[in-house]
Amino acid sequence: MIDKLEMFLVLARERHFGRAAEECGVTQPTLSAAIRQLEDQLGVMLVSRGSRFQGLTPEGQRVLEWARRIVGDARTMREEMRAARKGLSGHIRLAAVPTTLAMVPMLTAPFQEKHPDVTFSVLSTTSVQILALLENLEIDAGLTYLENEPLGRVTSVPLQVERYHLVTAAGTPLSERESVTWKEVSDVRLCLLTADMQNRRIVNQHFSEAGVVAKPTLESNSMIVLFSHVRTGRWASIMPFNVAKSFGFHEDIRMIPIVDPDARHTVGLVATHREPFTPLVSALLHEARILGERNQAQ
Repeated sequence: MIDKLEMFLVLARERHFGRAAEECGVTQPTLSAAIRQLEDQLGVMLVSRGSRFQGLTPEGQRVLEWARRIVGDARTMREEMRAARKGLSGHIRLAAVPTTLAMVPMLTAPFQEKHPDVTFSVLSTTSVQILALLENLEIDAGLTYLENEPLGRVTSVPLQVERYHLVTAAGTPLSERESVTWKEVSDVRLCLLTADMQNRRIVNQHFSEAGVVAKPTLESNSMIVLFSHVRTGRWASIMPFNVAKSFGFHEDIRMIPIVDPDARHTVGLVATHREPFTPLVSALLHEARILGERNQAQ
């Protein structure tokens, strides 16, 4: 039944029999047969069918919740047994909001030094998508904001506190200031993250508190794109200090604290709350706590 539940999870995510079959590495008739067998075993219809996938039935939605729990527990069991035989090994899937990407090596490098048989994949995405990926068992953990928007039922480890800076080229307006206000920054030619990013919603919130509106002339979901435009001298951006610093210090770039308000937000590692955690996730949370304590002590 575990294999059928895993196929059902993929179908619920893809909402298309063909794409789900391709994702599972089987033919579409094989996937359809597995779902029908699962329905026969449970005695309920799980999927509304027509000429194409039309969604899950109410019973299907309930089974989806059970499937996530059962498949998650089965994966945990398999990982525990593998760790007992071979030590910690396997693959960790991470997702991170763009402003936390520079922090990822602070976790992965010491982790892999301790556990060389573990590999990583890292996806850059939105905070909303991170929570959806966790719920659907598509990632093991995410790096995101902890205090600004609801997280749901997750285990979280604070890693760092962001403080916002105006990042601008030398010789541009405000570039020699020791600090600037959000109201002053609103008059600058800005490039910012796209509106689907939580960082952008935070920035918009602080502009609103200052009684102004952000009007960027360029938007991107990539911090590298933003920083590259700042270096042209035609744009400025708003970034957490640690993000801007990760691009390397340049004589032609200034990072100026933004005050009134002096906004600070906590970012951290999140994982689906479950007991027990998989050995990989448990070790990753442990590494995150070490990093968070070290950053707090600085």
